[in-house]
Amino acid sequence: MAQTDLRGLLDKQACVELVYRLARAIDRCDEALLRSLFHPDATDDHGGYRGSASGFVDWVLPLLATMTRTQHCICNVLIEVTGDTARGESYFNAHHALPQPQGPDVYMVAAGRYLDSFERRDGEWRFSHRQACYDWNAQAPATDSWDRGASPGWMFGQRGTADASYANFAGDLRPRAGSA
Repeated sequence: MAQTDLRGLLDKQACVELVYRLARAIDRCDEALLRSLFHPDATDDHGGYRGSASGFVDWVLPLLATMTRTQHCICNVLIEVTGDTARGESYFNAHHALPQPQGPDVYMVAAGRYLDSFERRDGEWRFSHRQACYDWNAQAPATDSWDRGASPGWMFGQRGTADASYANFAGDLRPRAGSA
């Protein structure tokens, strides 16, 4: 494989990692991670918000706080690199549990694509712009039947850095008592 081919693959993978890390940052409500993925002058257009990426973080985190939990599933990631810039399209299914004053959460899924621009500056790839393109959505009463408070031995996801994935990447996730 030619050196330029390898460089291109590494550049593409760096951009793919940014897409995945942004989904993780949103679902974990990890402000520091979210801010670190954008260049300081980056922009975002989510329809309900258009402006600086920093402003997007300020807008989205309080919005996420109104939701019980979210999960952004990313697939069909295409990246085209040209020197120190890249363009990408990635499909998403964004699952949201929306609390209701009376009764169970409403489960809402939004599906679409992220149209991203990336730039490598000082050797580091980050987002320079993100455009959300919505294709469809659906809502239904949530049917989540797990009693998180009465399920000993089960690990459930959490928002923030208390989520087990942070300990896992830090090498601190230890087998729990009773596990094989």
